[in-house]
Amino acid sequence: MITRRRAREIVLQLLFEEDLHPTRDHQVAKEFLSKRLHHHEPLVAFAQSLIDGVRTHRSDLDKLLSKHSANWAIQRMATIDRNVLRIAAFEMLHGNTPGRVAINEAIDIARRYGGLHSGAFVNGILDRILRQEVASLEAKS
Repeated sequence: MITRRRAREIVLQLLFEEDLHPTRDHQVAKEFLSKRLHHHEPLVAFAQSLIDGVRTHRSDLDKLLSKHSANWAIQRMATIDRNVLRIAAFEMLHGNTPGRVAINEAIDIARRYGGLHSGAFVNGILDRILRQEVASLEAKS
């Protein structure tokens, strides 16, 4: 069974590749996404919304991640960690995913694909974003 986690993992692969090859044709990425998710329409739509959202808000997401990652410039972060953080931050701020769910998914994906300390690194930054940014947005609405 294909899950939202699998969709996030495939989005991570595409964002990782875009960091290394920013001129990649988006149509090729869209076809890859659909094929890897076995053309499961709801998951393809979910994954496409994630990748489109991260692409659209990348600059703002990177500023936010830099703000909440003490002494870590976004360019110095491991590519996997940076993109896991982008996906989760986008979900928390612009998606319908509850903050704790986005964080738990990000931690699990970072542990699977990142380095030894990726899970803790991702957890620390996303927790700060949840407590400071998301709480502030919720208070305003």
